This record gives sequence, C-alpha cells and structure tokens, in this order.
Amino acid sequence: MAKKIDEEALGEAYNRALALEKAGDVDAAVAAYEEVLAIDPDDHGGAAVRIAAMGRGETPVKAPDAYVETLFDQHAEVFEDVLVEQLGYHVPMLVRQRLQALKLGPFKRLLDLGCGTGLTGGALRDLCGDMTGIDLSEKMVEIAHEKDLYETLFVAEVEDFLDDNDEEAFDIIAATDVLPYLGALEPLFFGAAENLTPGGLFIFSSETLPEEILAGRAYMVGPHQRFAHADAYVRERLTATGFEVVEISDINVRMEDGQPTPGHLVIARYNG
Repeated sequence: MAKKIDEEALGEAYNRALALEKAGDVDAAVAAYEEVLAIDPDDHGGAAVRIAAMGRGETPVKAPDAYVETLFDQHAEVFEDVLVEQLGYHVPMLVRQRLQALKLGPFKRLLDLGCGTGLTGGALRDLCGDMTGIDLSEKMVEIAHEKDLYETLFVAEVEDFLDDNDEEAFDIIAATDVLPYLGALEPLFFGAAENLTPGGLFIFSSETLPEEILAGRAYMVGPHQRFAHADAYVRERLTATGFEVVEISDINVRMEDGQPTPGHLVIARYNG
C-alpha cells in the first residue's frame, strides 16, 4: 500500500525549489528538491531530473515513470497545439520523408513507442498495414484512440512493454521523442531488437548537446530537464545490440526559448 503523500507539504517544497532554482541559488534549490523527493519518492514532479539538470547529484538512468506520466497527462489536451504550433516539432514528418527518400517500406507491422496523441502514427498510417501504439499517459492514449489510427493501443511504460510483449514481431519500430526521457539506452535498444523481425527497422529521434558540454559523458540531463545523448554512445549501443546504422541525420528537434534544440534522427536495421 503506497503511503499517502502530504500534497500541501509537497506543493510548498516544490514551489520553493522552483523559486530557488530560478533565483540561481543552486545549493538551496537542490536541498529543496531533496525534500520533495523525501515526501514523494515516486517523483511525480521530476525532482531528480531537475537536480541533474543543475549539474548535481547522480544522473538518473531515466526520467521517473510517475513524472513522465504526470507531465503528459497534464498536457494531453493542449499537447499537439503546443508541440507542433509553438515548439515547431515536425519529427514525425521527417521520419516519413527519410523513409520515402530511402525507399523503405511499406511495412506490415509498426510499433509506435511513446505514441502520444498519434502524431507519428498519423504521418506513417498509409505506409503500414497494422499499427500498435504504446504510451505511459492514459490521457494521451485516449486522444490517439479517438483518431482511430491504430489497430491496437496500450497504456504501458515502453521498456516494460518491450520486455513483456510476446506478440508477433514488428518490421518497424518508431520512437520519436522517447529518448529525451531515457538516459541509459541499453534496455530500449535490447527491447527493440527482441521485438523486431530480422532486417526490421528501428527509427528514433534523440536530442544532443555540444561535445564540450557533454564532456565525454554518454548522456546527461540538459537545461530543459530532458536527456541529451552523445552521438558516439548511440552508435556504440546500436552496434552492441545487433543493429547497423542506415543513416543518422542532424535535425532540429524543437524550438525551446526561441532556440533550436539540436538532435539526431536515426534509422537502424536489426541484423538478427
């Protein structure tokens, strides 16, 4: 039985932490976020990634599930408007363009990891026979369901789903805007390999930071509480998991405070 969270104390500590962070008092902000974690160990507010974004504490291996679920449940209704219209997010259309340019497809079975409201599903619908979408946010999945794009939809954490799934293998797996919530990529890449047919494609986007900021790290939490991955780490993990890189393109993932967010669009083939 989960212990009941003291919402009032949590709200107070979180707001205090945010104010201290904004004021640039890193030590006090970290202490306040640690209070938040003590009150709410599941970390619905993402205190652990905020601490890491300030360059303190251990870099988590992924954003907490409770945080990702809360974040996307809260924003589900306005998600597309904000992401596409305000932040200029066009990764699903870039995926479509690259697949067509490389003359890849059509596909029998697509698995759309972190499907959200179905932006990638919509972009690829006519290239795929059967589509399955997975998202941790129930509210996002409800919106995707209303669009009638997917044959199957699940509310699940991506790595758990890949680990547990024993359905027929897929010939394409997409993961747009999933990596910014994951640090270590081994479970995702291994899970994708386990669920792909030999020769199947794995296509995903990632965010990155300049080499001098990454400073040799495989991944880190960037200034906007999202994970950035080093290109070399992505390549090395893919190779180690049995993938060959078809192409890695430099892309602008989205705008943030008027600045482009640099990243990569990766297409890899599973050699089985």
